[in-house]
Amino acid sequence: MRALVVALLLLAPLPAAAQGWEPKRNAELQLLDKVTARVTVVKAAVGQAAPFGTLSIQVRACNARPVGEVPDAAAWMEITDSLRPDVAAFRGWMFANAPGVNMLEHPVYDVRVLDCK
Repeated sequence: MRALVVALLLLAPLPAAAQGWEPKRNAELQLLDKVTARVTVVKAAVGQAAPFGTLSIQVRACNARPVGEVPDAAAWMEITDSLRPDVAAFRGWMFANAPGVNMLEHPVYDVRVLDCK
């Protein structure tokens, strides 16, 4: 009986806290210009600036869930606006599956993480 319990525990899926993220090199971002209604999808390399309008988007980290888990992506970004270079427009994590949790609040642009590859 004890061996059966141990075997079941070993075969049980990991709890959510133990499930990992895999680091990736590129973030796929969806960018919206609210004035022109133009939607653009950009591949931004980790560590390199990706310009969009007056924004400069720096992806510092991009992680995805491993194969076999619920797909999700998260990117740590620093976004600055050339019209206000003294203040960061956004700094933090954005999640593909929960875009409203932590988002850029900007009057002209929206940025959303689609995937990390």
